[in-house]
Order: sequence, then C-alpha cells, then structure tokens
Amino acid sequence: MAGFKLDGQPRRKLVDRKLVTSRKIGRTFAHELTDDGWAWCKAELTAERPARAGSFGGALYTLLAGLGRHVAKGGQLYDIFQPDVEQAIRSAYADLAKEPNEWVRLAELRDRLGSVMRSDLDAELERLAGTPGVHVQAESDQKALTAADEAAAIRFGGDDRHLLMIEAR
Repeated sequence: MAGFKLDGQPRRKLVDRKLVTSRKIGRTFAHELTDDGWAWCKAELTAERPARAGSFGGALYTLLAGLGRHVAKGGQLYDIFQPDVEQAIRSAYADLAKEPNEWVRLAELRDRLGSVMRSDLDAELERLAGTPGVHVQAESDQKALTAADEAAAIRFGGDDRHLLMIEAR
C-alpha cells in the first residue's frame, strides 16, 4: 500500500522490536503495526528533528508535526493508512493477469490483497462491477471450483461470482 518494500533485515528488525507483525501472502509480505508500533509512531509525531536530518528529514518532521496536531485534536493516526481499495484491486489484477482481458480468480486476488478487509474488498468489487470495463462473473464450470474459489466468491445479483476481468484501456 505504501509503495515501498519492507523485507530482509529492516523487516526482521521491526519484527524483533515487536513494532510490526508480518505474514507471507504468496511471494510478498503483509505487515501490520502492533500496539507498540502505533505507540512508537505516535511518539515520533512530537519528536525533535534529528540534528543531521537534512532537508528531506526536516520536511518529514514538519509533516509529522502536522500529523501530531491532527492527532492532538482527536484525529486518528490510522486514518492516513486506509488503502485505496480500487487501486489495490487494479494493481493486483495487473500482476495476476498474464495477458490483457484475462479472467483472474477471486481466490488469487484475495490472496494477493490479504491486508484489505474482506468487507471493503467486496464492496469495492461490487461497485467496480457496475463500471465500464470491469466484469465480475460466476465460473461457468461449477465442477472446476475449488474450496478456495467457493470461499473467495462474492455474492451479488443473486449469484456467487468467482472471476474478475478488467478490460485493457
């Protein structure tokens, strides 16, 4: 979601410090801040800019101070970390589809988007299905469905839907 990789030693260091938990989803990791991680982030909002932070560090700490004021007025820090579910779906689809206009199983999509709440993903899939170029349909060969396909299905319009296709633009 944040657009950068967190793996290797930096990931292990955060896990060892109990600031994040990580779980493997396919070939990638999904991370979640622990309570200690949220506390560290909140404390950093009021921290002094390090002496050798440089111009980018100074800009970052200015932004952090603004977020600190947002939190001090009752705002929640996690509000800024809400995923853009449509973009996450489109990105995951692009990664999973081997060619344009290919059908992708929702089970694969859900595996790829394990950090997105199911209710949020379902609502966005249903919304997207009503837009031009996005199709969510049932598997025509019901005998080909696996337990994972059935568990990943979304139900709307009176039918279970198992496949997603986003037309190439």
